[in-house]
Amino acid sequence: MKYRIEKNTVQETLIIPLYGRKVCAERYPDMLNDEEAKRIIERIDYDFDEKGKLMETKAGLFGALEVAQRQYDLGCEVEDYLKTHPEASVVNMGCGLDTTFTRVDNGRCKGYNLDFRDIIAIRNELIPAGDRERNIACDLNDLSWFKEIDFDKNKGAVFFAAGVFYYFKTPQIQALFKAMAQYFKGGCLVFDACNKIGAKMMMKTWLKEAGITDVGAYFSISDAKADLSRWSDDFWSVSSKPYMNGYRKIDKRFGSFNRLMSAIGDKLIKMQIVRIDFNE
Repeated sequence: MKYRIEKNTVQETLIIPLYGRKVCAERYPDMLNDEEAKRIIERIDYDFDEKGKLMETKAGLFGALEVAQRQYDLGCEVEDYLKTHPEASVVNMGCGLDTTFTRVDNGRCKGYNLDFRDIIAIRNELIPAGDRERNIACDLNDLSWFKEIDFDKNKGAVFFAAGVFYYFKTPQIQALFKAMAQYFKGGCLVFDACNKIGAKMMMKTWLKEAGITDVGAYFSISDAKADLSRWSDDFWSVSSKPYMNGYRKIDKRFGSFNRLMSAIGDKLIKMQIVRIDFNE
């Protein structure tokens, strides 16, 4: 039985990154072999024709490539943390239908997938939690979810968020990050971000659909280390890498258009993966 997703609903926002992963896996299998995305889409009752046409354009294909790079980048940072904290809690903030935990799972860590109740409802149907994994319905701004994470300072915790914090106002992000650093000592937070130019560009698509009009009030950064280091004395270190070419290169295999757009994204829009390590 297929799970039906109606148009113009909160759940429909899950479709774009999911379908992007599928398209990228088909077009660039050596970059992203995402069988899970294909399997999930086969279980969804939704008219993908419109999304399919958009993804066939140059801009659409680059968008799919962005999604794949982001998933890969964040996974790299999680795996890096797990090298020194193999039994850590791995927390996907605003998980949607992302399956990063499956890819980074070392057989010893624990996975937590956090999102709104409506999103978790569909996730439970399409991606049931594994033996060392939990799907948790919550609002990230309600910090009571902290207690849902099995946190042991000696084992650690690594948090990651893909395409999530653009929808938060800067004071909300600052309060959340400071509280996390105080509670999850020795933990690590990884997420994607861009500067105000990039945020204004997103106004034409995702942010506008979310009802965001005053983009200036929402979270964006240019120089992560300079912008975020002063937020809290509980930040041990803040670092960042370019989003599109910081972890693996968009080379000639992907065509001149994708190479140009990747360079623009990294340099002009400051698309970046940010990592904050918390003091112990």
